[in-house]
Amino acid sequence: MCQIVLIRRFSISRNAQFEGIDSLMLIQEVILENFMSYEYARVPFKQGVNVIGGPNGAGKSSLLLAISVGLGQSYTERSRKLSDLIRWGQDQARVTLVLDNSKQGNKRPVPKYTKDQLYLTRVLRRDGKYGFEFENRAVGKHDIERLLGRFGVDPDNMLIIMHQNMVEQFSVLSNTEKLRMVEAAVGLEPFRENVVQAKTKLTRILTQEESVSKLLEQAQQTLNYWREQYEKFQEKKQLQLKRRFLDRELSWAEVERRESIVRSLQANLNKNQDALGKIEAEKQAIDDKLESQQRQKETLKDNARAAFDERLSLEREIAQNQSIQTVMSQLIEEVQLLESTIAAHKSQFKLLRTENLKEMLKNAQLQISRANERAKEAQNKMLRLEESADQFSGEVLEKRVKLALLEFKRANAIVSMKETEKALKEAQENLNTTTQKAQLTGERIATAKSTSEIQEDISLTDGHIAALAGISEDIERQYESYSKLYLELKEKAQLVSENREKTLEEVEIRLQSWRTVMENLLTRVNVEYQRIMGQTLATGEIQLSGAKDIETAGLEIFVGFKGGKPVALDAYTQSGGERTTATMSFLLALQQHVRSPFRAVDEYDVHMDPKNREMIAKVLLNIIKDANTQYVVITPSQITFAQQDANVITVQNLEGKSVVREVVA
Repeated sequence: MCQIVLIRRFSISRNAQFEGIDSLMLIQEVILENFMSYEYARVPFKQGVNVIGGPNGAGKSSLLLAISVGLGQSYTERSRKLSDLIRWGQDQARVTLVLDNSKQGNKRPVPKYTKDQLYLTRVLRRDGKYGFEFENRAVGKHDIERLLGRFGVDPDNMLIIMHQNMVEQFSVLSNTEKLRMVEAAVGLEPFRENVVQAKTKLTRILTQEESVSKLLEQAQQTLNYWREQYEKFQEKKQLQLKRRFLDRELSWAEVERRESIVRSLQANLNKNQDALGKIEAEKQAIDDKLESQQRQKETLKDNARAAFDERLSLEREIAQNQSIQTVMSQLIEEVQLLESTIAAHKSQFKLLRTENLKEMLKNAQLQISRANERAKEAQNKMLRLEESADQFSGEVLEKRVKLALLEFKRANAIVSMKETEKALKEAQENLNTTTQKAQLTGERIATAKSTSEIQEDISLTDGHIAALAGISEDIERQYESYSKLYLELKEKAQLVSENREKTLEEVEIRLQSWRTVMENLLTRVNVEYQRIMGQTLATGEIQLSGAKDIETAGLEIFVGFKGGKPVALDAYTQSGGERTTATMSFLLALQQHVRSPFRAVDEYDVHMDPKNREMIAKVLLNIIKDANTQYVVITPSQITFAQQDANVITVQNLEGKSVVREVVA
């Protein structure tokens, strides 16, 4: 009977009916319905070697093909479409595998089912719709593949099921394909998958590293551009700060200028006030002097009037004295004239005497002389007074002119002072306004530059700012964004680089693990292969080639017949019998390592000579008899197994129908 090994606690998430698979499972029987040349047939199988024999065209290979299809094979060498396997004239075919679910110890292979037999059916329809049934319930192919894959059954692997003509095909496979078939057959695919996964991961990381490197380079270029723009933006910000500082400096420079104006006006006002005070003081002094001089002038006038009156009086006195003198002179002349007649008239002029008249004339002359002296003195005094008066008048006039000039100056000073006061008030108001505006720009700063110099700096700064008009605030955000992106990419590149190193190490470790298990496996297989080849009087060797690269690594099979040096097995160097013998020797050497409990080979001995055919049959029986496996051998020469411990099944074709005619236990 066929034994199928299922892993403990096997679980299929997509179909709950396979949950909890444990222990061992056997194929008890294969049921064929309308499959190729079979209308209906039931074929029992046992553990160990099952030999299917019969004449050509009897349906031997069809039986193996039915088992392969039942196990999930998608297409066959005989037909690319499974619908071509349906018996002619029928709409569908069914292949059913009866599985042994009886207890093994305290457990059943599938604990969920308490039945001793479980049915797995493959249904083929003419319309191309194919499906699986498990215990009369539809299941998906993926579920069946996972179920069979748990114990290593792969109907598409020719090392497990080698259909007709596949012995020849195996020899023409590349070394890489042979090695992968061996890995799949013995269950070492996870080691390859681990390496492939690591290499895929490495490839992904290398691709990612290249991508990140390109992105990093692009980001670097972009960042350089934005850095230049950012530097321009910073320059613009500095210029704008300088511009605001210049505005502040200009405002406070204007305050200083207006303060200077206020100070200048205040100084002018103080100067005008001082000048006006001096003018007032001088004017007051002149007024006081004029008043004093006026009093002096009045005194001089009085004195001059008195001198004039005195002179006038003296002139009158002189005139009177002169009149008296004249009269006296005339009297004297008349007296003298009369003296001659006095004698005649001596009695009439008795009272008149010449001496008295002369005395009187002398007195008059004396009075006139004195009056003249006094008049002269009065005249001199009056002249002096007139001179003093003229001099005084000149001084008064000069002072009055000076006073008038001072008055003019005073009026001008008052007007100038009022204008200065008005200008000072306006300047102070302007200063207050300018100061308030300046305070809005910031605290006061001292500047050594003039407003014109500052305005020149402002014009120059405005020109520089205008040149950077296209630099916006978004540049800073873009620069920060790209800087962050660049740093993230740089960190990512570093991380990817570290991951690459780790993955390289991981690939090497996994590759070494794969290489170790493969070398160990092939070493053991090589020993058995050489032993089997020795029984055919041939030599051979199995080698792992290209082990440094798992993608190109391969299995090299060398054979040497008739004392020849072993050469590589291929479709051209060896004969058909030699290729078949070498291939079967390799398959037999590999058997103890194959995971699948079911193995089959179709007509392997067609080109063998009787001796090698018998030797291979014995080796096969010796290898399989103590193993928990089932081996199906299809051969037209079943005589080689007739006397052996094998389950022999004979197939015949009667009137176009294949039937199982004889089963020999």
